[in-house]
Amino acid sequence: MSTYDEQFWEERYRSRDAVWSGRPNPQLVAETSQLTAGVALDVGSGEGADAIWLASRGWQVTAVDFSTTALRRGAAHADALGGEVAGRISWTQADLTVWEPAEGHFDLVSSQFMHLEEGPRRELFARLAAAVAPGGTLLIVGHHPYDLQTTVPRPQEPDLYFTADEVALSLDPDRWDVLVADARPRSARDPEDREITIHDAVLRARKRP
Repeated sequence: MSTYDEQFWEERYRSRDAVWSGRPNPQLVAETSQLTAGVALDVGSGEGADAIWLASRGWQVTAVDFSTTALRRGAAHADALGGEVAGRISWTQADLTVWEPAEGHFDLVSSQFMHLEEGPRRELFARLAAAVAPGGTLLIVGHHPYDLQTTVPRPQEPDLYFTADEVALSLDPDRWDVLVADARPRSARDPEDREITIHDAVLRARKRP
């Protein structure tokens, strides 16, 4: 059983009024802004900022998370923007360590900062890759292992972290074109308000038609 399971996330979301900023993840914006809207899967959707951003750009989004509380907040944020956005999002509670999305169904599958222990994570990422439709995009973003050497707060559990190259190596080269595999730097501030550089592992791949 993963430490970061349904109970963990539900307790975290219940512990405060908002866990995240409400802004879409920057790598999602950078990597998908030029894609044609279609059917998207947002895995580990949290309080819904990514799903709402995608829906506002015309995507039909299935947003999936461990936490009912997070999904309820996301739905409320979407409702506040009106029916055109809210109507494009389906909110689904699931245990992501075992949940299986429909194979070959989604034009975009996005997993932003979904950190599980190595075994469950590899299994999840394999299911996410299978869920991408021919011609569709797989986007996986996570905290890079480099971050363990910085002063930014991160769980000191190396097993939770991965590189884009590790994810790329798990994809069948006969079926996938890896378009991006980066350790992408960005600025952040640590608890002492010092500006530091952290890195995101960014994998974007296209499944061949």
